[in-house]
Amino acid sequence: MSKVLPSSWQVPDKISARFGTQAGKQRAMFADGHLVIVTHLVPTPQKSEPEPALFWRHPDGTWRSTGGARGGLGGLRTLVEDYKKRADALEDQVSKANKAADFFQALQAVAPALRSARNLHRALQEAREVVTADRDVISLRDQAADIERELDIAHADAKTGLEFAIAHQAEEQARMTQHIARSSHRLNLIAALFLPITAVATIFGMNLPHGMEGAYAPYLFWALLAGAFLLGLLVRATVDKRDAG
Repeated sequence: MSKVLPSSWQVPDKISARFGTQAGKQRAMFADGHLVIVTHLVPTPQKSEPEPALFWRHPDGTWRSTGGARGGLGGLRTLVEDYKKRADALEDQVSKANKAADFFQALQAVAPALRSARNLHRALQEAREVVTADRDVISLRDQAADIERELDIAHADAKTGLEFAIAHQAEEQARMTQHIARSSHRLNLIAALFLPITAVATIFGMNLPHGMEGAYAPYLFWALLAGAFLLGLLVRATVDKRDAG
């Protein structure tokens, strides 16, 4: 008898021989009328490793369970209900997400739950194929299929929301970059306009004798000012033309 299975379980050797030191993946095994279903409890962020729960259906229709579940068939129903509650909570988390970080967090939580629910559905489907007349197994299989579908939709919504949030942020960043570029261009135009005036004012404001202190006053002052403005407009037009090209 495998160490995974309780010693009180009198299952066929064909089943016990398929177990090693661990329960392994979720699956169903059938031999001589005995059905053993290996499942995992609902994954949570606090559990890094899957916690197994094993269910044994005797040929007479009675159920027993071990591992992380108790109550036989009732324990299997409770396990499926726990998956349903987890799926509803994750779906609600995805619907409330509105930022990239929220969608990423939801995606991290949905992915392991979806993977585990998909394997649970597969295990119950295998059980359904070997125990065709058990209505309880059929009902639990159908519930597991609905849970897998719900988590699959939540996963797709979280992934789509994350992609949209990233694209929106990239669009906002591009818009901001374009705004900064336009502002820098305006500053360049202003600097080009006033640079000649600043240069002329600096040269003639050094208070050094140059012979033009009183010449043609005040017409020479206004002529120099106008010439500096014209030179500034010329430089501005040149900068504007190069930026546009």
